[in-house]
Amino acid sequence: MSAAPDVRNPPRTAVRRLDPILVDRIAAGEVVERPASAVKELVENAIDAGARSIEVAIEGGGRRLIRVVDDGIGMGAEDLALAVERHATSKLPDGDLTRIGSLGFRGEALPSIGAVSRLTLTSRTADGEGVSLTIDSGTKGPVRPAPATRGTRIEVTELFAATPARLKFLKSDRAETAAVSEILRRLAVAQPQIRFTLRTESGSPTVFPAESEPGPAALLRRLGAVLGPDFPGNSVPVDMAREGFALQGHVGLPTFHRGAANHIHFVVNGRPVRDRLLLGAVRGAYADTMSSDRHPVLALMLTCDPALVDVNVHPAKTELRFREPGLVRALIVSAIHEALRRAGARSSSTGTQAALEALRAGGGDAPPMVSAGGFAVHSGVTAASPLMPRPASRLFSGPSVAAPAGYRPPQRPAYQAERSGFAETPQALFSADLAPPGADLRPEPETAPEAEAHPESHPLGAARAQIHETYIVAQTRDGIVLVDQHAAHERLVYERLKRERAGGGVLAQGLLIPDVVEMAPEEADRLVEAAPELERLGLSLEAFGPGAVLVRSVPSALAGGSVKGLVLDVLDALEASGVEEGGPAGAGDPDPVSRRLDAILSRMSCHGSIRAGRRLKPEEMNALLREMEATPLSGSCNHGRPTFVTLGLADIERLFGRR
Repeated sequence: MSAAPDVRNPPRTAVRRLDPILVDRIAAGEVVERPASAVKELVENAIDAGARSIEVAIEGGGRRLIRVVDDGIGMGAEDLALAVERHATSKLPDGDLTRIGSLGFRGEALPSIGAVSRLTLTSRTADGEGVSLTIDSGTKGPVRPAPATRGTRIEVTELFAATPARLKFLKSDRAETAAVSEILRRLAVAQPQIRFTLRTESGSPTVFPAESEPGPAALLRRLGAVLGPDFPGNSVPVDMAREGFALQGHVGLPTFHRGAANHIHFVVNGRPVRDRLLLGAVRGAYADTMSSDRHPVLALMLTCDPALVDVNVHPAKTELRFREPGLVRALIVSAIHEALRRAGARSSSTGTQAALEALRAGGGDAPPMVSAGGFAVHSGVTAASPLMPRPASRLFSGPSVAAPAGYRPPQRPAYQAERSGFAETPQALFSADLAPPGADLRPEPETAPEAEAHPESHPLGAARAQIHETYIVAQTRDGIVLVDQHAAHERLVYERLKRERAGGGVLAQGLLIPDVVEMAPEEADRLVEAAPELERLGLSLEAFGPGAVLVRSVPSALAGGSVKGLVLDVLDALEASGVEEGGPAGAGDPDPVSRRLDAILSRMSCHGSIRAGRRLKPEEMNALLREMEATPLSGSCNHGRPTFVTLGLADIERLFGRR
């Protein structure tokens, strides 16, 4: 048995140059990590060559075969021989790394792939003859004539045969095939004018047809092909420019989200990237509209002068460095905020489809039917007026949407009335004079407000019933709307508190008798430390001995609720924001204080909103609907849950077999 080497006193050896083939294999480890990396490099070369059609075929997840065929400009014999040499490229004619206008520029892809596989290149220019070259595990063969069409055909077989240790780290064929597909999808988003085809052993090929004319419509068609047919109808356009940077694309509604971040696409100067700064900006933009464990669906194209961004950071070329990272982050956050607010009260159509599927499944036993005021309702329903059928001529045949195109929210909610010189606020209306359980909430003719000529013409319709003291049923011209009263009011209160904070400070309501809230000493210390911030949010408190705080005022929008519950909610928000500071969501965040305050306001609004199980009068339900129509982002609550679901009459009739 040989003795183990003494690592503290290694044997002295002479310094020598490594074999060039070994150098190539070492360098290939940075460029070609898996089959998807090789596909990415080869397809980017085809794009740089001006290809308009690129076909990729793989076998064994890319281990046995990778074939990339393009119709680009091709190469002659001299260029082909030089292209497989390390650091040989045609993409830096002036050697200026500060103005890179191509996807590839390092000159490492072909020699790196050839060092760890058997690589065969066949190419022909428009006016030349076809030529071919083979590299076997780093050993370069001669250039030979070969039959070929215009463009380049590259075949990679037995990938990593020269480095078998790397094969052990590859995943299953299915996983490697999925990685190749993801790479091609990201390139397809970045290059809508190119036709992409992926052929695998699993069945029919995946094809993304080329869009003949550039523009927003063509981009949206390509995004629908890549991100799914539901994306175009559940997204809003983005178009904003600032100080040399232009941002365009489409972002999904907050209620249209996924469980993973692989549906977030960023393209910078035509290059698909996965950069922490950009992902952090997206997370910050959706922070108060989506749960932290969900991720938006979007595709954004950022263009700028190449001198303003450095792509020479990593051999994979997916990371960037911006000269003005704060400006880029602010542009992304502002553009997404503006797009979502412009969308108004919209909720994703996928909620409608989920509701219809649940109804078709017939899951659960329906509650018994009872008679109320001459018409039948389910038990637990508070009726406002009969659910009258609409004429057949008004049946809705298009897709379910929350608000019609061109709808402009009213500048002032219709329910506001002057009382003693003060405009009645949504919170005051929704919290005052709530009926006790069991009370008859149907309006009496002599006290009911004058009905509008067509109350169903509102985007969210007219309230007709309250189900289980939790959900509002509203009737529109073309169907019905189901509203979650707590989720909807949570968003309304949150937006009101944010407006007040932006306008100079949240309005506070002093307590006639200050309230003492007891807690653990360390929790009380945290609240007292944050007291100056909380003062700006309308919550005034101070230390009251060890393990207690004295609350002197609360936000006026939340007056009348449990002071202790409010304080504990704020404490939870402080602890959560402390954990998240410095995380991905805050990467490059120029205003972490504002983000922290918004998180606290979000918790406050959840505490002060109408709770499930609370009965509302018809006028209160209609006031809630009108305020939702006038409030941006009201299609989702602060946690990303939908606030309402729209069902068209055509959808309902299909449930009953009438269509």
